[in-house]
Amino acid sequence: MLLSIPLAWLQLSREKIRLLIALAGIAFAVILMFMQLGFQAALYDSATRLHQNLEGDLVLISARSKSLGYTRTFSWRRLYQVLSFEGVESISSIYVGFKDWRNPDTGSFRAIYVYGFEPGNSVFKFPEVDQNLDKLQLSENILFDRASRSEYGAIADTFEQSEPVATELGGKRVTVVGLFTLGPSFGADGNIILSDLNFLRLFPDRQLGNIDIGLIQLKPNVEVQTVRQQIEDSLPTDVKVLTREGFIEFEKNYWQASTSIGFIFSLGVGMGFIVGTVIVYQILYSDVSDHLAEYATLKAMGYKNLYLESVVIQEALILATLGFIPGFALSLGLYDLTKNATFLPIRMEFDRALVIFALTILMCTISGLVAVRRLRQADPADIF
Repeated sequence: MLLSIPLAWLQLSREKIRLLIALAGIAFAVILMFMQLGFQAALYDSATRLHQNLEGDLVLISARSKSLGYTRTFSWRRLYQVLSFEGVESISSIYVGFKDWRNPDTGSFRAIYVYGFEPGNSVFKFPEVDQNLDKLQLSENILFDRASRSEYGAIADTFEQSEPVATELGGKRVTVVGLFTLGPSFGADGNIILSDLNFLRLFPDRQLGNIDIGLIQLKPNVEVQTVRQQIEDSLPTDVKVLTREGFIEFEKNYWQASTSIGFIFSLGVGMGFIVGTVIVYQILYSDVSDHLAEYATLKAMGYKNLYLESVVIQEALILATLGFIPGFALSLGLYDLTKNATFLPIRMEFDRALVIFALTILMCTISGLVAVRRLRQADPADIF
């Protein structure tokens, strides 16, 4: 078996142009799969960035809420009921909405996420929020996400140059008094944090007692799942009680199961796999056909079909390995390019690289197994 490896390589390297075409095709399939899985991971990561930066062990949301972008309000009385449970230390509320942000440079408008909270409570993990609590108490003052897309204007650059930044949000005047870092998502391209009273000024149709998200901070050394179950069993069914990890999965499940985006990315991976399989099959089939006489000669010399088939499979594995390397390298560059252009959290991960490499091996192996059927037609009697 080991002696057949050089033979497999010699078969491939004999036709340099064909080999390069095969490697280019495999690399293309690898890039396609990497990009689709990368976009899918970036979708889930960007959609749950806020969830990951919330202070709280448990999360209370309306049972009618579908995702962060489709929250439904519920009475904060439900949140205050939680204080009666042993193990609960504190509660906080968050208001979520969309408003049109006016670019102060161009005058154009663009929708942006707006998050309101009571400044006296610890709600977010962003250090800039705690540093600007006093400023947020004042009307019109907001914090702007420095990682928002450039379509909102050069807000971060202007602010960091100690120049005042004032514009309109939902038709009301607002002033940027600080920056934080969250980043865009597939739902919105930017984010704003402000006080709950300022939120209600922008959303006059909302009421202070109707909140979107309730955060529950538990006492130290308390079993989170136990308290969660107790609260869920006691509260009416118009609210859901989730752990922070469960809140993250809740958002991921929405994008995966309730939208077409998750399906599209999965379909893209499947298409890349099929394209690569077809390309490798065509190359191996042509290689076997061109060397059918040589294979028949080896059969006449006593070599079994199993040995000859192993040569073709080894060719497939060599193609998989050599094609994966440039595909991986180019994907790294495309990841960086996409991240810089969209600010989405797309990055290479070891687990993903391992999965794609395994898919590449499987893709080429399947092609090899199909191509060896042609090899069985090599009959020494037709040659001699």
